[in-house]
Parts: sequence; structure tokens; C-alpha cells
Amino acid sequence: QVQFVESGGGLVQPGGSLRLSCAASGRTFSNYAMDWFRQAPGKQRELVARIHSGGSTNYPDSVKGRFTISRDNAKNTVYLQMNSLKPEDTAVYYCNTYPPYPYWGQGTQVTVSS
Repeated sequence: QVQFVESGGGLVQPGGSLRLSCAASGRTFSNYAMDWFRQAPGKQRELVARIHSGGSTNYPDSVKGRFTISRDNAKNTVYLQMNSLKPEDTAVYYCNTYPPYPYWGQGTQVTVSS
């Protein structure tokens, strides 16, 4: 069964950094594009980063230059390095493949506040 386990969230001050991890299991994901999403209270889930199987990446303007997605195929793990965090980055962060599996992990809470 496919599973995604996100970790690394927490409370951080504006301008701070966090590194999120997503451990995937149930199959090998090296041939899949992988996504990081976030969902803030009362808002729709939004894509914040994508890494393709070949290593190319995509970001929306809201996080471009601040977030970096990477992957370690040997560990079936995807990372999200988040720098210069802002209060509007506060959300629960999730990972999935692209296209997404119907299974979502529990996510990891990121709170940016002074």
C-alpha cells in the first residue's frame, strides 16, 4: 500500500527556515514526479513545488526563490527546504506523486509567527 509520511514542520519566526521530509513507501517512486502541497485553514490545497523524475523543478511565484524541492531516490524521500518564511506560509504541508495517488499522508504543520 502506498504511504506518504511527512515530517519536519514546526513553529518558526518570520524569516526563518524549515526543512520538510516526505518518506514514501509501497512502491518505487524514482520514475514519478513528486509534489509538495499545502493547505491553510479555510483554503484549498495548493501546489508549492514539483520535482520531475529527471530532477527539473517547478514553483509558483508565491514561493519561487524561497523554497527548494529535492529528492533522494535511494531513500524514496522528497525534501522541501523553506527559507525566508512568511506568516502566509502557515499551513499543513503534504506530499504526493504527480499525478496524485488517492492516498494522502497526515501532513506536517508549519506555523510562521512571531
